Amino acid sequence: MKNLFLSVILITLTVSFALGQTQRYFTKTGNISFFSKMPVENIEAHNRSATCVLDASTGKIEFAVLMKGFEFEKALMQEHFNENYVESSKYPKATFKGTIANPAAVNWKKDGTYSVTVSGDMTIKDRTNKVSAPGTITVKAGKVTAVSTFKLLLADYDIKIPGAVKDKISETIDIKVNVELAPMN
Repeated sequence: MKNLFLSVILITLTVSFALGQTQRYFTKTGNISFFSKMPVENIEAHNRSATCVLDASTGKIEFAVLMKGFEFEKALMQEHFNENYVESSKYPKATFKGTIANPAAVNWKKDGTYSVTVSGDMTIKDRTNKVSAPGTITVKAGKVTAVSTFKLLLADYDIKIPGAVKDKISETIDIKVNVELAPMN
């Protein structure tokens, strides 16, 4: 009887612990890119080392990206980006801390593609602004892919465009996020 009682307690605790665990997903190889189409010259950069943590039970999602990790086609663009525009030495990273508005719409245990909206705080150059964007979450074989495209206004983050190149750089840039997340152990 004593062994049966201990077994029931052990099973109850194990099930409670398993059900109470938070399912988290993580990557440190996320792809964040930006693009600006201009008549004279397009500006595009990619960063393939963004970190992201997603808590499936609460819908909380966080990103961090080192600004010097953005790679441009032209070295001079990359230099100007880091030294003049985002001041990477002074402000080394950008972050986003937000929440999926409808996490219950995603079945994290079943393969499928789900439309979501993510809202939160984007911080670049110590300037924080509210951002809300549509996204897609795909669950496949236990891995999660999150994709979103949205626009940012450079002035919102104190990124100034010098008068000499004002016609070459758009005041708004298109941001693309594509992260493949694996379960955290």
